[in-house]
Amino acid sequence: MTPTISLCMIVKNEEKVIERCLESVQNIVNEIIVVDTGSTDSTLDVARNYTDKIYYFEWVNDFSAARNESIKHATSDYILILDADEYLDENADFEKDLLHSCDYYSFNINNQMGLGMSFNHTAVRLFKRSLGLIYENRLHEHLNIIEDSSRFISGESSNLINHVGYADAKLLEDKKNNRNLPLMELEVKEKPNAYNLYNMGQTYFGIGKYKEAAEYFKKAYPLSKDRVFLPELLTKLAYAVAELKQTEEALYILTDSVMLFPQETEMIYILGLVYQNAGYYRDSEACYRKCIELGDQGYYVTEGSGGYLAHLRLSELYEEHGRLEDSLSEVIKVLELKKNFIPGIQHYLKLFPKLKMKFNDFEDILTHIYSIENVDDLQLLLNNVYGARNPLLDYYLTRYSINAQPNIAATAKIYSKKYEEAKLLWTQIEDKEKENGKDLLLISILLSADSFLKDIQQLFNLSNKEMKTLKQIVTAHSGKVVLTTKLENMLMEVCMYLIILEEFDRFQWLAEVMIESKQEIRLRLSKLLSEYGFDELAIDLLIVVFENQPNNVEVVGALGDLCLRNNYFEDAQLFYTKLLTVESKYHSYERVLNYYEKVNDNEGVENIKMEINNKFPYSLQSRTIK
Repeated sequence: MTPTISLCMIVKNEEKVIERCLESVQNIVNEIIVVDTGSTDSTLDVARNYTDKIYYFEWVNDFSAARNESIKHATSDYILILDADEYLDENADFEKDLLHSCDYYSFNINNQMGLGMSFNHTAVRLFKRSLGLIYENRLHEHLNIIEDSSRFISGESSNLINHVGYADAKLLEDKKNNRNLPLMELEVKEKPNAYNLYNMGQTYFGIGKYKEAAEYFKKAYPLSKDRVFLPELLTKLAYAVAELKQTEEALYILTDSVMLFPQETEMIYILGLVYQNAGYYRDSEACYRKCIELGDQGYYVTEGSGGYLAHLRLSELYEEHGRLEDSLSEVIKVLELKKNFIPGIQHYLKLFPKLKMKFNDFEDILTHIYSIENVDDLQLLLNNVYGARNPLLDYYLTRYSINAQPNIAATAKIYSKKYEEAKLLWTQIEDKEKENGKDLLLISILLSADSFLKDIQQLFNLSNKEMKTLKQIVTAHSGKVVLTTKLENMLMEVCMYLIILEEFDRFQWLAEVMIESKQEIRLRLSKLLSEYGFDELAIDLLIVVFENQPNNVEVVGALGDLCLRNNYFEDAQLFYTKLLTVESKYHSYERVLNYYEKVNDNEGVENIKMEINNKFPYSLQSRTIK
């Protein structure tokens, strides 16, 4: 005979999500029990369509008390616990699980976040009523099986629970600030055990208070060495420490932890992030490759850490080092694995102008990896193409006969190089959006037109003095200009779009005006030129800066990188030798290693590796991720 199941829920103001939850279980469970803790919306009206077993419980700042009230009313063989913002997959089947007749079952829970991302964790959600188990802890409530788990038979459910409560980041932050923190403080004060200290760290971690999070994780660690959550504790401790700029400690924690937990993808992924931020680029690459090899696995893992997220990180890493073809290859894998992943779409669009691809080739690749199957697909793509100011915007608006909002239609004309059409459309728009300030500035500089200057002043909140300078630039009046930081940043973005639009004469003129105003702008312009493949111009600008600032680490390193990329080996060696004298950080040594490998100097490779091993004990040059 198939065991019976009671669904037990606690709810409060869940009218937007509870119906999906109850709909997903109505053909699986034998009874539904709802305990309300003070709803003021239509939550209970929805619930009454599925059950008449609705009870009221006065909220006492204790989730375990409310949970225990709900399971008190159950009459079935097993008790299933779900929150209102959770639901089961359409093909959920509990009969297969219950054949094993375990005392309790752990479920994989998929927590859906913004931008199409999610993370997974496991939790006990189904257990025998006859065991008399109860919940403990005001917050992060759990069954009283932790201390004596050996006397129970555990199982793993083949069913997935979907959780949408993390999709709204602001809602999550509000919950943590207004509810979780004071409840956890009470719990830790009464019971400073491993689980509560760990969850106190989690609570601070969730609201970005990394110093407090690290303190509680460190307190929890010596009490948690046999706990299932230890990998997550160590991973988040290291992340928190890294956020506090204590990179060496973060690497110490993670490199040792990976040796203990070599199958924890999330841990290796975070190690890759820490390496990348610290300039250990080879080690970062090795970590992401290992994540892809492992796939999504471990006690706690963000979806994609072993797949599309790792590929995206590799794509970003390769782009940063000018390996644009490799970067393209990786971002294509991202979108093949998760088509609607917004950061992946954005990164692909960002690469297009840097690769100097022909428009048709770019569109062909995008069509292959992002097929438009419905209106939602088209809308998502258009949103991102508009955000990237990509020439595909005008193409798609025309191809699909879309009657776009006036500001979007006008923007599309700029980036498809139909400047006069764009100017006419913008002239007809009275209320211009703040997001279009940069578009108006660009078209003004392209056409030397001052008709939008008042709009630009309002949208950017510019002073009269700044406006005088901007008018002088837009109308190409002679004389030296004075750039504020705000104007400099605005004009640097215009320079980027002038390169993308291949308006090189206009770029050269604007760059000269800016350099005349501030000589130090050469460094920013050189980075921009290098980013879009104009290495010779970038070198020329940097040489001038180097002559005035021969010990500027950023300038010396950039010159070495550009020379190496363009096979100016003698110059690269000179700049890298100089770099080691002015900065002895890991990344300086990695650059020298890259040089020796490219010129096939095996002796130099071995010598610099030896130095890296001696100076940087947390580098993977002296370790291996197995």
